[in-house]
Amino acid sequence: MLQITDIKVHDFRPGDIVQHFKREMIEGEKGTQYLYEILDIANHTETKEKLIIYKALYGEKLTYARPFDMFMSEVDHNKYPNIKQTYRFELYEG
Repeated sequence: MLQITDIKVHDFRPGDIVQHFKREMIEGEKGTQYLYEILDIANHTETKEKLIIYKALYGEKLTYARPFDMFMSEVDHNKYPNIKQTYRFELYEG
């Protein structure tokens, strides 16, 4: 299982702004679509699984939790062959 200390490519911290790979699919003005703020890294109370807690910076600005391994996973380039982004979420540098 992937551990937080194993992440060298993108070591997210609370306060970081990240973009989901689907942001690439938006044509024209992107605004804040598919941008998220990392709020925290949590542990599931029962399974101890690591979770990323993050908030959308668009729409209703909902807060989400996603398993750490899934959050850090690579884009399925077979399903999305035109996506240039390597990982599901990457640090936003816009």
